[in-house]
Amino acid sequence: MTGTARLITIVGNPVLHTPCRPVVKFDDELALLADDMFASMYAAEGVGLAANQIGVALRIFVYDCPDADEVYQKGVVVNPTLELPDPDDQVFDVGGEGCLSVPGPRAGLGRPDVATVHGFDLTGAAISVTGTGVLARCFQHETDHLNGILYIDHLSEEAREAVMEEFRELQKDES
Repeated sequence: MTGTARLITIVGNPVLHTPCRPVVKFDDELALLADDMFASMYAAEGVGLAANQIGVALRIFVYDCPDADEVYQKGVVVNPTLELPDPDDQVFDVGGEGCLSVPGPRAGLGRPDVATVHGFDLTGAAISVTGTGVLARCFQHETDHLNGILYIDHLSEEAREAVMEEFRELQKDES
């Protein structure tokens, strides 16, 4: 595998709560960033990673995770926009969700079980990918990252504090 694993940006860093800038150059530098993102994601044992999670404020994410049929899907989406089913047609999956930028704890978070992401590949060609199951959750989670939103921002105040308390305890244990 090519690419260099970079440190994952941890909750508390302002880059995680700042909307990312659109990618305007589809060049070798962008391809190298994607390689580094995959390397970083695999090193951290994740299934998706947004650029701001390695401190780069650009609208690009990578993924390698299973869909509802447990078939792994892998890809890169640049300048993504998210399309969800109409509210009347949404079926919510309330699975556990975690984040490489909040390492350790997980929390139940309802998200639609189907999501389509529209954007571009590394050459600038338009793409649309529909995900189900974990892949749908991943598309929503990573697009949120690029908009400056963490999954814990969707939780109730009580659930968010429980996640953050577990996170702080784990951080203490690792010190």
